[in-house]
Amino acid sequence: MNKHEVVRDRVLDLVESLAVGDAIPPERALCALFGVSRMTLRGAVDDLVREGRLVRRQGSGTYVAAPKLAQAPSIASFTEDMLRRGLLPGSRTLSSGVTVAGARLGRRLGVSPAEHVLVFRRLRLADGEPMALETLHVAESLVPGLTGPDLEDRSFYALLRDRYGLAVTRGLQTIEPTVTNEDESAALGVPHLSPAFLFELTTATAEGRTVEFVRSVHRGDRSKLTVELEPAEGRWRSGVALEPTMG
Repeated sequence: MNKHEVVRDRVLDLVESLAVGDAIPPERALCALFGVSRMTLRGAVDDLVREGRLVRRQGSGTYVAAPKLAQAPSIASFTEDMLRRGLLPGSRTLSSGVTVAGARLGRRLGVSPAEHVLVFRRLRLADGEPMALETLHVAESLVPGLTGPDLEDRSFYALLRDRYGLAVTRGLQTIEPTVTNEDESAALGVPHLSPAFLFELTTATAEGRTVEFVRSVHRGDRSKLTVELEPAEGRWRSGVALEPTMG
């Protein structure tokens, strides 16, 4: 390993000995502890900030960040997922409205291009911290009377089951890296062009009726993907397919 990597690992050892929210020692103290220049130390700390291990607070210092939330492809709702992790889920409806499906959204939802579609934009929270910005599309005929307040701090899947008798049993999800635009950055409380994951999910009932199309941007500094591997035909395969994109 080069000097930069050695210093990064030593800083990481220090970080892992501290609790979430603890401040790391000032640069001068760490330079003396590790016997390195301020430039070398700052580069190592910058790496850990980019990786989401540390967080800088202007005028205050650098602190140990909360661990990233591991996400695996599944049909579980955000609410159910957060509860399993011992976190308090939250949802804030930022906007709601009705639009005409059009060709592209109609294909996604399996409805006529002329059909009305409800669109809800929601901020998803974990222990009060913004985690993802989600745009939910669902055919109005499928969920008559559904409003933005209905989705506040409640699982959409539980609402579908209890009010509309619909059970989501399967789905198709794509995941790709992206960066946040100005609007997404403001909602998520991260700098403009921050690393993020773009999730696009289409779900359906057991009978094959499409239920929803969801586009969500998850903070890259608070999320990581996990994939369970299993052998198939003598080769290892995963639940995530990596495909080249054009454009």
